[in-house]
Amino acid sequence: MTTPLVEVAGLRIEFPTDGGSVRAVDGLDFTLGAGRALGLVGESGSGKSATAYALLGLHRGTGARVSGTVRVAGTDVLAADDAELRRLRGGAAAMVFQDPLSALDPYYAIGDQIAEVYRVHHRVSKSAARARAVEVLDRVGIADAARRSRSRPHEFSGGMRQRALIAMALACEPRLLIADEPTTALDVTVQAQILDLLHELRAETGMALLLVTHDLGVVAGSVDDILVMRDGTAVERGPVASVLDAPAAAYTRALLTAVPRLDGPVPAAADTDVEAETETDVEADGEPENAAAALSGSAEDTPAVAAGARAPSFVKDQPSPARGAGRVPAADDGALLVAEGLRREFGRGRHAFTAVDDVSLTVRAGETLGVVGESGSGKTTLGRMLVRLLDPTAGRVHYRGRDIAALGEKALRPLRRELQMVFQDPVSSLNPRRSIGESIADPLRAEGRLTDAAVVARVKDLLDRVGLDPDWYHRYPHEFSGGQRQRVGIARALAPEPKLIVCDEPVSALDVTTQAQVVALLGELQRDLGLALVFIAHDLAVVRQVSDRVAVMRGGRIVESGTVDEVYDAPQDPYTKGLLAAVPVLDPAEAAGRRESRRALRDVMVTAH
Repeated sequence: MTTPLVEVAGLRIEFPTDGGSVRAVDGLDFTLGAGRALGLVGESGSGKSATAYALLGLHRGTGARVSGTVRVAGTDVLAADDAELRRLRGGAAAMVFQDPLSALDPYYAIGDQIAEVYRVHHRVSKSAARARAVEVLDRVGIADAARRSRSRPHEFSGGMRQRALIAMALACEPRLLIADEPTTALDVTVQAQILDLLHELRAETGMALLLVTHDLGVVAGSVDDILVMRDGTAVERGPVASVLDAPAAAYTRALLTAVPRLDGPVPAAADTDVEAETETDVEADGEPENAAAALSGSAEDTPAVAAGARAPSFVKDQPSPARGAGRVPAADDGALLVAEGLRREFGRGRHAFTAVDDVSLTVRAGETLGVVGESGSGKTTLGRMLVRLLDPTAGRVHYRGRDIAALGEKALRPLRRELQMVFQDPVSSLNPRRSIGESIADPLRAEGRLTDAAVVARVKDLLDRVGLDPDWYHRYPHEFSGGQRQRVGIARALAPEPKLIVCDEPVSALDVTTQAQVVALLGELQRDLGLALVFIAHDLAVVRQVSDRVAVMRGGRIVESGTVDEVYDAPQDPYTKGLLAAVPVLDPAEAAGRRESRRALRDVMVTAH
């Protein structure tokens, strides 16, 4: 019998806290054979990354207590000395981290960093190491690798940085590659490219892959087997097709329910009863009776998504405009905001760059306009211009009949409370030195209409409204999970009682269940408060779930627009078709077919050039 490449038995990982310790992994067992791929799946806090780090002994020196058995490529990781671990890391096993920008040194060229890793494990000259760096960069699809190897991390896009990390991991030809959330926050086309790359590298090198992710759509076409984790334990494992087609555990079914999908009709609006959904009905075998109950009561947030359905959709009964590439035409009824010919340039002279170019759109009261496109398409710049956080170089923005693009700051100030924005990264948009209550209170205090007592009461009401405990007023951002911090950002946007909120990638870095909860919350708030939303995202499945109309952006322009059904069911522009084809699917066979289609298309394009 062949010895597995990875053997994990009785793994326990505990992290010290002020009050004792937290057990992140509790008695985990699994194996991974040479050349095989295993998907480690679960919500944030399930112990996935802690497990992955243990395979390389990365908890050593952190204060974490790790016990059990961990063997990788014949090395007893927990008993190995520092020299043995150095030989293991990067040599027999390598890791691709979730955030390439923080994993790469900003001061050194990409090629130099890869060459340094290679020289640690091989006694070669600097020139030979540099040649190896260029070779692996070319292998992972970095165009003009010799020149780009001299670039620093900030000169690479997000997808290119992730490729550079994969190149660094491949430099020493490891037998095991550990990829920790390698596609989180990447747009769908780049995500598909990275997953295709990992598959091709496995086929070429025969290396094993441990893919850590919260997204079941990512593992469907990328692994042989799945291990589903919750609260540090394994709740289900098996071949990917079997687990996705007929999951045995209620928790796995809940994860599948929470995955936004392109197929099928957009669900009708549904009421969310927080108390009902957080009560767990238990069957005779001790498992929750429904999928929603399996997710409720977790450390993330409530409300959870109703069993057997996706998050509530938003208002769907608005009249739809005529379809037309480049413009979402204005309507006489209910037009709250109308943008005409918006343009935004950055820089001057030869270095000028046009981020948004001649964009026109309309947002009606109470509706959701989805704006989709790849990173760099101009989505965020457009969103900031709509709420006048950024001045347009040209064009007009009419809000309730007034051109706010032409207003001075004094004249604009009364309207600012009606136009708010929820930012992509709640960590950077919240002051770490101020309590979340005071951050939410800022716009209320700036207005000066309420007493201090009234401000505090209003903030506590908002916290309760977004599903957070009002008594958490004095807590700080670092004490909250990612989903909870996003709820704080939503509460702050709601504080001045806006009419329109621009949501800029509000769920891009959240796991699927937390993402579904935040989407459901936005839908509930919109129905209750009559808000208009502009929902900016690169995740087309989420945008279909929440939007009435959709505008597709590429290179600063809107290339296609229309109702959700028009754009998704019968796309006209090749770019839109490409985006939809790159969305992950839960059927492994279909995922494999799409991957082959993308590979064939790349081969045709290479031959044509």
